[in-house]
Amino acid sequence: MTADVWLPIPADEIEGLPAPQDSGLRYRFWDGGQDFPADPADCVFYVVPYMKGSEIAVRPLPAMTSVRVVQTLSAGIDHVTPGLGALPPGVTLCNAKGVHEASTAELTLTLILASLRGVPGFVRGQDAEEWRDGFYPSLADKSVLIVGYGSIGSAIEDRLVPFECARVVRVARSARTTARGPVHALSALPRLLPEADVVVLSTPLTPDTHHLADAEFLARMRDGALLVNVARGPVVDTKALLNEVESGRIRAALDVTDPEPLPAGHPLWHAPGVLISPHVGGSTSAFLPRAKRLLAGQLTRFAGHEEPRNVVLRTE
Repeated sequence: MTADVWLPIPADEIEGLPAPQDSGLRYRFWDGGQDFPADPADCVFYVVPYMKGSEIAVRPLPAMTSVRVVQTLSAGIDHVTPGLGALPPGVTLCNAKGVHEASTAELTLTLILASLRGVPGFVRGQDAEEWRDGFYPSLADKSVLIVGYGSIGSAIEDRLVPFECARVVRVARSARTTARGPVHALSALPRLLPEADVVVLSTPLTPDTHHLADAEFLARMRDGALLVNVARGPVVDTKALLNEVESGRIRAALDVTDPEPLPAGHPLWHAPGVLISPHVGGSTSAFLPRAKRLLAGQLTRFAGHEEPRNVVLRTE
């Protein structure tokens, strides 16, 4: 008996996959093209195409009547959840924990430092042949609030350590204690926001975090504070953010936006104090090697009838 595995990376480019003759797995390449590589009903392990959007991610799900594992190559699963209702009970959904932490944390530090130190203005000055000297804010001695303290939030704190921040405050869905100190619950945000110079959003997008950074949230940020969003665009209420940045009261550095991609003519493009990168937190040279290692490991466990790693939920 053979069963299909759908991969968005050609199987011959992934070292360590279980051999088809030993595992009974037949590898099919599908990266979101119009035509499916085989009958979706024969697929038992579906790896969702990376960064192709929700419409493509969920398109084969209703026909995947034999699927047992759905594996994303992203840390977030919000692009897949709309299609989970079409799956049979007991399907395991796994995310890509371990793939994106380093690159997303790198970009987070890049956005913080570029925004504080005025790098966008320096680039514009270079284009205009203008010497824009002066004093600029430093990350040293600043208070940083990380909202969403999972593996990515922890990796961000790892990279903040050498920068001599006054303190790093951690927030997650529920309170807990770590080796580094306490993690506060989301309910503590009204008290914590006014104390932060930099607020980093690295939380998953869920019904609870949709528009988490709304008008009330942003109003509680101190004057001159920087909001950094490396989570998902809808975690921030774009209209409320525009009201704050256009007044000049706070600044923002955004790797994700709502809508996304940000269309030409949108006021965020030219809003004062806003730095935008085009959702490239995970799109680096680190992605493919780590994604391939994840898939080889997950499929080895699957072929050996072992529990996969990074389980997020099971369908009911």
